[in-house]
Amino acid sequence: MASVWVFIEEVDAAPSVLGLELLAKARTVGDVTAVYLGTGSDEAFAVLGEHGASSVLHADAGGRLPSGPLAAALADRIADESPEMVLFGQAYTDRDVAGRLAARLDVGVLSNASDVRLTDDGVETDHEIFGGSQVATASSSNGPFLVLIRPKSFPAEPIGGGAPSVFTLELPEVDGSEARVVESHVEEREGPQLGDAAVVVSGGRGLGSADAYDLVEKLAKPLGAATGATRAIVDAGWVPYAKQVGQTGKTVKPNVYIAVGISGAMQHLVGMKDAGTIIAINKDPDAPIFSVADLGVVGDVHKVLPQLIEALENR
Repeated sequence: MASVWVFIEEVDAAPSVLGLELLAKARTVGDVTAVYLGTGSDEAFAVLGEHGASSVLHADAGGRLPSGPLAAALADRIADESPEMVLFGQAYTDRDVAGRLAARLDVGVLSNASDVRLTDDGVETDHEIFGGSQVATASSSNGPFLVLIRPKSFPAEPIGGGAPSVFTLELPEVDGSEARVVESHVEEREGPQLGDAAVVVSGGRGLGSADAYDLVEKLAKPLGAATGATRAIVDAGWVPYAKQVGQTGKTVKPNVYIAVGISGAMQHLVGMKDAGTIIAINKDPDAPIFSVADLGVVGDVHKVLPQLIEALENR
C-alpha cells in the first residue's frame, strides 16, 4: 500500500478543515501519516485518527516561522521513509513549506489541483481551467510527489478510525531562513467563518458604494450567514481581503450562496460555483452570474434587499 503524508496546520487548537479534507482523499490512496504543525493535543490527534490518519508526525515551531525548519526536517524524514506522495492545501503556510521542500528534494510541485491519483508511471492531477468549465490533467514521474490541493475539493468526513501513533518531528535550526514572530493580532470577527459557513451572502460592485455593503451584512444576520465579497470591492477598499471569494481569495462551497450586485466575472465564479444553491440579485438581466444561478432576481439591489431583509426580520 502506498504511503501518503498530509500536511495539516493547527487552527484554534484543532486540525484545520482544509487538512481534514486532504485526509479524506489521502485515505483512499494509501496509508496516511499526518504531518501536524501546532501545539498539538490528545484531542487534536484523536480527530486526525477519526479522519483516517494511522500515524502523526507532530512539529511545534514555537515562536519561529515554521516553513524553513519544517521543510528541512521533512526532507530528512522523507529521505529515510520514502513516502510516495505528500499532500498540501492551497493555503499560505502549505505553499511556503511545499516550495521549500521541493527545492530540497529537487522535485516539482503540482499546484491548485482538484483531484490526485497515483498511477503505474507516477502521479496524475486534475486542474480546473477556464472557470471550471474544463479540466486539464498534469502528471509527474519524479517523486516523491508534492501536490497542492484546492480547498473544498473533498468533504471532510470522519470514518471512525482509532487513535494514531504520534511521533515528534524535531525542527532544526536553519541558517539563513530563521525568523521569529514578535507580535501577532487576531482579527475581530462575528458569525460563521467564510470558508465553513452553510450560507454565504456576498456583495459586488453593483452595490455602488462601501456604505451599501451594510445591506449585505443586514441580510446575512437573520440567515446566520457569513459575508463575502468580490475582488473588485476588496481592491477598492470597501471590505478587507479576508472576505474575498474567488481565484485569488477563498473557495467556498456553502449550501446557499447569495450573490448581491455581482456581475459574475470568471475570477469570482471559480471560488463559489460549486455551492449547493446559488441565488443572484442583479439589475442586468444579461449578467454572467445568472448562467450559474439556480434562482435569479433581476432588480436593483437597493430596492430588493431592503424588502428581503424586512421579510426575514418579520418571520
